[in-house]
Amino acid sequence: MRTNRLLGPGTVGARLLRPATAVWAAGLLAAVAVPAVLSQSGDRAAATAAASESRTTPVLRWRSCDGDFECATARLPLDHQNPGGRTVSVAVMRHRATDTAHRIGSLFVNGGGPGPQLAGFTAAYGRVPAAWRARYDIVDFDPRGFGQSTAVRCFPTADAESAFLAGAPIGFPVGARETSAWVRTWSRFTARCAKPGDALLQHVSTADVARDMDLLRQAVGDPTLNYVGLSYGTLLGTTYANLFPSKVGRMALDGVVDPAAWTDGKDGLPSFVREGNDQASAAVLRDFLGLCGKAAVSACAFSAGTPAATRAKYDTLLRRLRRHPVTMGTPPDTQTCGYACGVLSVPLGSVATWPEGAGLLQQMWEKTSGRTTTAAKRQAGAGDPAPETYSGREQYFATVCSDSPNPSDPRAYETAARLAYARSGPSALDSAWATEPCAGWPLGKSRYTGPWNRRTANPILLLNNTEDPATSYRQAVTVSRTLARARLLTVEGYGHTVFSNPSSCAMDHETRYLLTGVLPSAGAVCKQDTAPFS
Repeated sequence: MRTNRLLGPGTVGARLLRPATAVWAAGLLAAVAVPAVLSQSGDRAAATAAASESRTTPVLRWRSCDGDFECATARLPLDHQNPGGRTVSVAVMRHRATDTAHRIGSLFVNGGGPGPQLAGFTAAYGRVPAAWRARYDIVDFDPRGFGQSTAVRCFPTADAESAFLAGAPIGFPVGARETSAWVRTWSRFTARCAKPGDALLQHVSTADVARDMDLLRQAVGDPTLNYVGLSYGTLLGTTYANLFPSKVGRMALDGVVDPAAWTDGKDGLPSFVREGNDQASAAVLRDFLGLCGKAAVSACAFSAGTPAATRAKYDTLLRRLRRHPVTMGTPPDTQTCGYACGVLSVPLGSVATWPEGAGLLQQMWEKTSGRTTTAAKRQAGAGDPAPETYSGREQYFATVCSDSPNPSDPRAYETAARLAYARSGPSALDSAWATEPCAGWPLGKSRYTGPWNRRTANPILLLNNTEDPATSYRQAVTVSRTLARARLLTVEGYGHTVFSNPSSCAMDHETRYLLTGVLPSAGAVCKQDTAPFS
């Protein structure tokens, strides 16, 4: 598979929930027109959760893999309401606690997405704080539908999928011609992949994964679930906490998704516009350009000397790219880069890569000016890793579209794009179009829609940057008030998730909580370690 070197693999929604998938891979570690379906909520979901306790715990036959790691495969019910029926395979991986004398138990982790987790786990393990590794077995798994687990798949190879989607614009459509091509291509994609009656597609919701995780908790012998989730992983965490409140141990959620906004589609807006992600990304883009303008060109190559001049330069660049796209990259990984590319090439989620993003913008500026330029510097290790397993876009949409209601009429996304652009500017278009492939996708039969305030056995720690482009601080505040027992640690800083934009202060609080259960004081605030363009 030839990945997009500028935008990264899986560009649709790449700046929304998907970035935390790359966090694992790179270091920790990117109302529907179908018959009515049953959504599990309230007492019915609680009964289903309680029933899981009586089911047979899966047997994990661990084997050595990748050096000091252990791998196993769990056979779990396809439909948790029918535990004696068909099953799915879920691939699990762990590293044993390094201080066995003081081991606390297992710490399950999810780096976001939704997406495969295990492909980057061994490389990511080294960045897990040493204190966590000492006291916990670190456990990860590919959720059903993804990676090495029973996977959603409608193409024989990644290259075949890329060829099928070649007619769709990269990122999001701009103008009538691109909009027509986008809708036509993704409609064909959905017709091919979201086949009516596909049993797996009906059971790949976040609630299904949460129920899997509870069975895996039982399989490793832990009485409660200790868990760290990033980005989409926070949605998995809050879902688990409300399905299994008595089983919540120490749970830290970083880059918080509002589960009520995610699952409630009454306003008729696409998922990410409904959550206000367009506004969050617009605010951080404005900060990116303003801080760049204050920095020297040696720190931010795109700087025009002042914040106002740099923002004006960016607006001019987008106008140029819309009229005359340029070719970026080096053979064979070249790409025609137009308006959408100019928007999505700014890596808002990771402050460490802001200088690299500014260098890409400066290359585009020089190319649109008719000048030659040298390639932007890439940070060591920033290259796209070769995928170990098939991870087609249908896997992402299978879970996202199963969980979150989206309009069934493609024209609704054009309306949403106009709304989002009016309030948020260029970066809004990605939010409006990212879930358009969900227009023909069925909602899952087992999705969970609340309540979200069930009292958990232990309090939950939430962490969020104040300027997060994907999961806004506003969402984190809302969730801290929605959950029955939660404490929000505010981090003054930029980027998506605290883990990928480090704060030593926040990490100390999180580590203390995971090791002792002690929460930060109410209203605690930390600062990011490194300022942008410093």
